[in-house]
Amino acid sequence: MATARDEALRRPAHDARTAAILGIALGACFLVCFLTGLYSHLQQHPVGWLPIPPRPVSLYRVTQGLHVATGFATVPLLLAKLWSVYPRLFRWPPVTGAAQAAERLMLVPLVCGAVFLLFSGVANVSRWYPWDFFFPAAHYWVAWITIGAVVAHLGAKAAVARAALRRGGAGAPAVAAEPGGLGRRGFLGAVAVAAGVVTVTTAGQTVAPLRSLTLFAQRRPDIGPQGVPVNRSAVQAGVVDAAEDPGFRLRVTGDVARPVELTTSDLDRMARREAELPIACVEGWSASARWRGVSVAGLLAAAGVDPDDGVTVRVESLQARGRYRTSELNHLQVRDPDTLLAVALNGERLDLDHGYPCRLIGPNRAGVLQTKWVHELVVSRA
Repeated sequence: MATARDEALRRPAHDARTAAILGIALGACFLVCFLTGLYSHLQQHPVGWLPIPPRPVSLYRVTQGLHVATGFATVPLLLAKLWSVYPRLFRWPPVTGAAQAAERLMLVPLVCGAVFLLFSGVANVSRWYPWDFFFPAAHYWVAWITIGAVVAHLGAKAAVARAALRRGGAGAPAVAAEPGGLGRRGFLGAVAVAAGVVTVTTAGQTVAPLRSLTLFAQRRPDIGPQGVPVNRSAVQAGVVDAAEDPGFRLRVTGDVARPVELTTSDLDRMARREAELPIACVEGWSASARWRGVSVAGLLAAAGVDPDDGVTVRVESLQARGRYRTSELNHLQVRDPDTLLAVALNGERLDLDHGYPCRLIGPNRAGVLQTKWVHELVVSRA
C-alpha cells in the first residue's frame, strides 16, 4: 500500500527528474556566484603573487553585476529545489547505512549554507544588517563551506541524477500533472519564468537597456550627484570641513626622491587626462562616467619615482575611520595611465559627495577601493 510520501514522490514537482534538473541549474548558479565572489574577495583582499590587472577596464563591473543578478535568480531556484525534494526528508527509516548517513549529513552545510548565503546576500545589497558579524568575511567562508558541500553532493548524486534524466528522456512516459496542478514542464517553466523575471528586474542596475525595469535592484545607477550614485556622503564620512579647508594639501610621501605637496588649485591646473571609467559597487550596481584628473603615474614622476619601477601606493582618505578609508594600488595599477586622482566628473568640478577635492578612480577596481577625499599617496617599494 502506497504511503503519502510515495504518492508525493510520484507527482511531477517531486520526482527524481525534476529534482535533477533543478539541481543542475542550482549547481551552475552556485558556481558562477562562487567564482565571481572569489574575484571580488581578491579585489578587496589582494595577494602579492596574484596582482589584479587594470585591464579589461570593466571586468569587475561585469563579474560583480553577474554575481548579484545570479544570486537573486538563485532564490526561486533554491525554493523550487527544496520543494521538490522535501518529501524525501521524511522517509522512514531515515538512513539505511553509513554511506547514506554521510550523504544526509552533508545536506546540513549544503542547505544551511545556501540559505545563509542567499538571505545575507539579498539583505546586504538592500543595506539591511540584522546581525553583528562582518558580512564580507562571513559570506566568504560560508561560500567555501557551501561550495564544498555542493561538490560532495553532486558527486554522491551524479549516478542517481544521470539515471533519472535518462528515464525521463525521449520516449519515456510522462508524469501526469496533479489534478488542477502543473505537470513537470509547467512546474519547471514557472520556476524558469520566476528566475528570469528576478534577473531582468535586477540586472538593470548595471545593464543600461534594462534600467527602467529595476524593480528588485536597490538603486538606479543614473540617480545621484552629477548623475552617479554615492554610497557614503561627505557628511556621513565626517570630512566636510577638512575637504573644504583652503589649506588642503595633497601629499606624495614615502619612498620618494622628493616629497610633493599640491593645493586644490595645483590639482585643477594639472588635471588634463580624461578617461571613461565605471564605478562598480559590490552591491551590484554600476555606472560609467567621464573623469578628468591627474594620473597617479604622473604624480609619482613629479616625486622622482619611476612608475615602472614596481612600486605600490597606499591611498589615504581624509576619513578618520572606516574599513575603506585606505586602499592600495599594485604595480600594474600604478603605471596604468588611466589610474587617476580625479577632480572632475562628467564635465563638472567634483561634487563633495563624490570626493572633492580629489578622489581615486582607476580601471577594473571595486567601488569601495575608489577612495574618496584623498589627501596622501604613500609610495612603497617591493
